[in-house]
Amino acid sequence: MHNDELSPRLELALAAAREAAQLTLGYFRNDALAVELKHDDSPVTVADRQAEQLLRQRIADEFPADGILGEEFGEMPGTSGYRWILDPIDGTKSFIRGVPLYGTLVGVEHRQQSVIGVSVFPAIDECIYAATGQGAWYLRGDSPPQRARVSKRALLAEALVCSSDTRFPVARQEAAARLQQAALVSRTWGDCYGYLLVATGRAEVMFDAIMNVWDAAAIQPIVVEAGGTFTDWQGRPTIYSGEGIATNGLVLDEVIAITQGT
Repeated sequence: MHNDELSPRLELALAAAREAAQLTLGYFRNDALAVELKHDDSPVTVADRQAEQLLRQRIADEFPADGILGEEFGEMPGTSGYRWILDPIDGTKSFIRGVPLYGTLVGVEHRQQSVIGVSVFPAIDECIYAATGQGAWYLRGDSPPQRARVSKRALLAEALVCSSDTRFPVARQEAAARLQQAALVSRTWGDCYGYLLVATGRAEVMFDAIMNVWDAAAIQPIVVEAGGTFTDWQGRPTIYSGEGIATNGLVLDEVIAITQGT
């Protein structure tokens, strides 16, 4: 893996994610938007499907040998060793209720390691992106990119901790409550927005007890390149455990001491 392979993929990931996010914005707060339920009872809309189709087409046009995995249309294998992992609307439940904290996520894996992440928040005009070894960069409106960095708060007692929900699987309820109680501030600014807050130094911890790979793939390189950590509840740096915790790194040991073994 070389920068001459990463850089053009990062360029496409950023451009395509912003285009797809803009497409979703055309459906945002639209009273006529129809909502369907998938087999797992999670909601989906035409905005989700059209945005993913747009992303898939852009990727296939420029990198036809790359694989693609998306939330709405499954997997298309590739031969290059690269796989794009797509979540056209992360936070669909927020999106359909007119809450602006949803995002479009585009991640790229190389041999099962997340190496590129883009997260675009069209309703609040923010974006963050990263590639391995190239840092994490934050965009707001038309301002030039700024280096994204995690905070320097070193104690949970000083921390803002975020989660996507107040409801957790039974086996995780005690640990989640202890983690929230140990924080200075606990809020449910969830889905990908909570991870943006960690990567830009506004929160110290964001955690999810249930997380799909398309929720995590773009997030891991963003948080890591911003100087933080993205792990599962056992402290393993993976996007495949079905859960996730992002920290600023300084509070990681304190967090994992609470969550490990649950």
